[in-house]
Amino acid sequence: MTRPDPAATARAIVRADPAFRALVRRVGPPPRRRAAPVAARFANLTRSVTYQLLATKAAATIHARVVELCQGDVTPEAILAAGHDRLRGVGLSNAKATAMADLAERTLDGRLALSRHATMSESDVTAEVVAVRGLGVWSAHMYLMHTLGRPDVWPTGDFGVRHGWSLLHGLDEMVSERALRPLGDPFAGVRSEVAWYCWRAVELERAR
Repeated sequence: MTRPDPAATARAIVRADPAFRALVRRVGPPPRRRAAPVAARFANLTRSVTYQLLATKAAATIHARVVELCQGDVTPEAILAAGHDRLRGVGLSNAKATAMADLAERTLDGRLALSRHATMSESDVTAEVVAVRGLGVWSAHMYLMHTLGRPDVWPTGDFGVRHGWSLLHGLDEMVSERALRPLGDPFAGVRSEVAWYCWRAVELERAR
């Protein structure tokens, strides 16, 4: 699959919406997206489970313990061998420990077809991911963007994307998820990169 050129993508975003011009000039083009190897996909999804609804620092601490529990290699077999109680013991909630076990079981029995995701449609991948206990559309979107490298995912349920969009457009109130959905239409084909710019806008605002 041909990946969009980052510089061309940046220009296309500015043409579609000049509100991005100053930010694009400041931070440059988005990084190239590449799909992660199949062997890394399970570990990336477990990380998504850990990070849900937690501050980044706390989530990173807990996930480091999960990795250590798995002796450095987060695989379905390692998660199931660790067991629910030991996953709870490193700081995961009951719901997250249960979600990781379900994720591992679905990966091993083929209901979650990680090796085929690179060639599946986004809707089909999403359907498999959200069927895992504890994983929702946000997790599916992050997986599609960051693990599968899909360039046209529009994660309107992400707080940072909503916040960044609102900053870039000078809105008095944060745009709602529902209102943001159609606003991505002019960027069809590169919406993952629009989300990337929204995140950068938030980072720059916090750095002030």
